[in-house]
Amino acid sequence: MSGGSCTEGKEHEKDGENLAAWLLGIKTLKIQPYHLPSLGPHDVKVRVKALGICGSDIHHFKTMRCANFIVKKPMVIGHECAGIIEEVGSQVKSLAVGDRVALEPGISCRQCNLCKDGRYNLCPEMKFFGSPPTNGSLANKVVHPANLCFKLPDNVSLEEGAMCEPLSVGVHACRRANVGPETNVLIMGAGPIGLVTLLAARAFGAPRIVIVDVDECRLSIAKNLGADETIQVSTNIQDVSEEVVKIQNAMGSGIDVSFDCVGFDKTTSTALNATRSGGKVCLIGLAKSEMTAPLTPAAAREVDVIGIFRYRNTWPLCIEFLKTGKIDVKPLITHRFGFSQQEVEDAFETSARGGSAIKVMFNL
Repeated sequence: MSGGSCTEGKEHEKDGENLAAWLLGIKTLKIQPYHLPSLGPHDVKVRVKALGICGSDIHHFKTMRCANFIVKKPMVIGHECAGIIEEVGSQVKSLAVGDRVALEPGISCRQCNLCKDGRYNLCPEMKFFGSPPTNGSLANKVVHPANLCFKLPDNVSLEEGAMCEPLSVGVHACRRANVGPETNVLIMGAGPIGLVTLLAARAFGAPRIVIVDVDECRLSIAKNLGADETIQVSTNIQDVSEEVVKIQNAMGSGIDVSFDCVGFDKTTSTALNATRSGGKVCLIGLAKSEMTAPLTPAAAREVDVIGIFRYRNTWPLCIEFLKTGKIDVKPLITHRFGFSQQEVEDAFETSARGGSAIKVMFNL
């Protein structure tokens, strides 16, 4: 964790200066001062200690946009985080200075019909760390509502706390698809989200899980994490029929739920064709905004297609899974970096290259 900016960071902090990694342009990140909003009565100030890089951060880094979210002005990046509480607002009773917490990054309006209905993840007014125009959390300190900061048990590390965010996607998907002890699961894609979906599906009791990817290295990681079968596939859409037979044979019985963690024509087509009649396909990865997929034959077999967007009410369950050892996210953390200018650049380049990098983590 050496480097000029690190020392410079400590100097600034003596003067009470808070530093953050700002996205200024395509592949341009710079550690600069970040003035925090004042602490409201229901807020806490958190010193960030661990933060993971997400696929959406990489989209922003490489293209200044992720789906319809476009970066139009300098923005602090990052949202998968955990830290230690340094200050609490006057009305905060649930947390105290020194508590270790995992942060849920999205603040909903709590007033709209979706929020009132409990589906706050779909709130049109959502302010989400590091999703334009809201500043993120790759910073020394952030201010956040206390009710979105979840206390970590002694046996759950801050890094594991930061992993609650990607794990929440898998947990929310398994809830939406009603995964249980009688659900045979197919997962398309063995990237970070495919792998957390694998861990979540197993924790929800799925007896058999087959995972599919184009990359042999990713598949071997999936095997080590407990996938029953792994299948390497091509990128050629002409191979779908042949690969579906392979996948169904590997499962050995009907595929009840398929999770598409990629979102290409080919992966969705494969999932729709491989899933048994009356089963479900859950779309998690959204690589393309428009797809061509064989919906009519799937609809004729009453295959339900469900979507998910982020998560809701997942942190307590994620923390429970980590605390009891039902889920171990530690093997997913493949690279670690400190918080200096050079390391921030290196970390994002490492994550953007993919390959053996699953989860790249900052230790601040």
